[in-house]
Amino acid sequence: MHSIYVPNEIGKLKKVMLHRPGNELLNMTPSALGELLFDDIPFLKTAQEEHDNFANVLKNEGVEVLYLENLVADILDKKPEIKEGFIEQLLEDSNIRNSVKADALKEYLTSIKDPKEFVDKVMAGVSLKEIDLNESDFIKAHSGASFDMALMPMPNLYFTRDPFANVGTGVIINKMKNHVRQRETIFADILFNHSDEYKNVDKLYSRYNEFSIEGGDILILNETTLAIGISQRTDAEAIEKLAENIFFHSESKIEKILAIDIPKIRAFMHLDTVFTQIDYDKFTVHPGIFQTLRVFELSKGNSQGEIKSVEMNDNLENILSKYLDRKIELILCGGGDKLISEREQWNDGSNTLCIAPGTVVVYERNTVTNEILREKGIKVLEIKDSELSRGRGGPRCMSMPFVREDI
Repeated sequence: MHSIYVPNEIGKLKKVMLHRPGNELLNMTPSALGELLFDDIPFLKTAQEEHDNFANVLKNEGVEVLYLENLVADILDKKPEIKEGFIEQLLEDSNIRNSVKADALKEYLTSIKDPKEFVDKVMAGVSLKEIDLNESDFIKAHSGASFDMALMPMPNLYFTRDPFANVGTGVIINKMKNHVRQRETIFADILFNHSDEYKNVDKLYSRYNEFSIEGGDILILNETTLAIGISQRTDAEAIEKLAENIFFHSESKIEKILAIDIPKIRAFMHLDTVFTQIDYDKFTVHPGIFQTLRVFELSKGNSQGEIKSVEMNDNLENILSKYLDRKIELILCGGGDKLISEREQWNDGSNTLCIAPGTVVVYERNTVTNEILREKGIKVLEIKDSELSRGRGGPRCMSMPFVREDI
């Protein structure tokens, strides 16, 4: 039995990793929203209640729920010697050039002995007032600072789909597009390099690669086929590098990668914000992606390292039908109504988490899309989302499958 086994998007979900929103939401300010990639500040108490409800829905369906913060804290508890390297990488990825601030921050983080407290604090961020600075150093530490934070918070962490992606029995450890999120992948590095359970998992991509790729753009159509969005957050060059790694340097069963070019706008930031699989023969899709949609098939070439690329001159429905070997139905978000689909897609109406064939977890606010799914015979499990949805990510964004059943 493999510790990671995710051969598809819809097989019964057995084990999943989440992150419960924490004090990182309390360290957000309106002036920092742009840098932190948020449009608004979720109310922590309600966000935690909604997230707990999400976890309970999964548990009630027989899914084992893991938490990122607990996994990393457990590793640091067993292997405290890796903490120093963790802090050094954190400071480097945080782009802290002010030596006064960096030294004080390193001393402060090193002083936190309890592993769980340390992990929670790294995720939450550290204010300048919390680190040990005399008056002159405090002024120096402010030099060049946009906000009163020595270490910026990581509010995007509750979207566990993005920093890495489990594919088959391997893992793609991502290079994030925005530097403020690159720090999140340090946790994946620790998990897949130092955990006794996961350290031997096949690494298909590295966070240290040049080009960016994020988990929300990666969909596993079946055991041998990936679909990856060329999007606002994922570079075409990263997909080519991943293809080379998979085809020539791994034990992966993936033989084809469909690179799906979607509009490069925030509303469509990842492929899974506009396109997810919900059953053997059904996908939800936002009609806005059809305007400029192009699909390329990547496969292994004849010579070492050669990647063949062929543009698929057909519509998305027929392309998916070909690779899944069955007639595929695309269900339009909001029923295709321009006003409704735009509104419900903004609130992740197409970002479903399939936990078994024909059973999905969705946000309750997307009433039109959810009703259409029911009419199509889909079992719809709704969760409250008044605060979670402020982060611009849905149930699929908030979950990282570790084990699914075959279909």
